[in-house]
Amino acid sequence: MAKTKSQKSLSAWSKQDWGYVTRGDEKKPKSKRGRYLPKKVRQSLTPAQRAATNRKKRKAGGVGTRAKYSEKVARKVGSLAKLIKYLDT
Repeated sequence: MAKTKSQKSLSAWSKQDWGYVTRGDEKKPKSKRGRYLPKKVRQSLTPAQRAATNRKKRKAGGVGTRAKYSEKVARKVGSLAKLIKYLDT
């Protein structure tokens, strides 16, 4: 049985190399961790953007809370998603 469009998208999303923006965050308690982003997005962020997005995420709190991406980070995540969608078709 062939995968649906949303299943293909989820597969592509999960195959990306995901990790924390700051090294060592995986060892910290969840409430102290920073952003968890795909590798291409992490590499494209400037040091100031990394610091800002981590501050925003950590300020949002612990497990189960969400902090919205800043506009610049959201654009990078969105453009990566569009690229993946384009490559899948």
